[in-house]
Amino acid sequence: MNRMTALLLMLTALLLSGCAGVPVERYADNRPALVLEDYFAGQTTAWGIFQDGGGEVIRRFRVDIDGRMENGTLVLDESFQYADGETDRRVWRIERLDEHRYRGQAGDIIGTATGVRHGNALNWRYTLALETGDGTWQLDFNDWMYLLEDGVLINRAEVTKWGFRVGEVTLFFKKED
Repeated sequence: MNRMTALLLMLTALLLSGCAGVPVERYADNRPALVLEDYFAGQTTAWGIFQDGGGEVIRRFRVDIDGRMENGTLVLDESFQYADGETDRRVWRIERLDEHRYRGQAGDIIGTATGVRHGNALNWRYTLALETGDGTWQLDFNDWMYLLEDGVLINRAEVTKWGFRVGEVTLFFKKED
């Protein structure tokens, strides 16, 4: 095998291992434990930003969330207020499948969102139908949520289209007293 072939194989292996990511099970012993039904019961507020692929902050927003259980389903009624004055609303319906797995749906989500939780972390994946001036874009979200002390929850989401990174969403949630 020549040097160029060996180098290409090494680079390919590095790229593929980078795509695998950290398994959520790695956080199994981290506390406080994140249990969606407990954390999102009642009122929660989040503040967030969307950064484009180059890292520039494109949007800032606040989300007021009313969470409640209805027949074993977690309902999250989210009201978005963007810095430019635009508003939006999303209502999630999330079912707990077992000790670690969740699935959810919302009006602008294509198909079903899936989540796996261990310890203080949740990995939540879904495809969002985003209305733009150019039509509807299907964007894939790979969310990672981490519960910290004092009711603070951090959410980082990589946003991709056709497998290419188009941006990142960062949110900080705080439970209301």
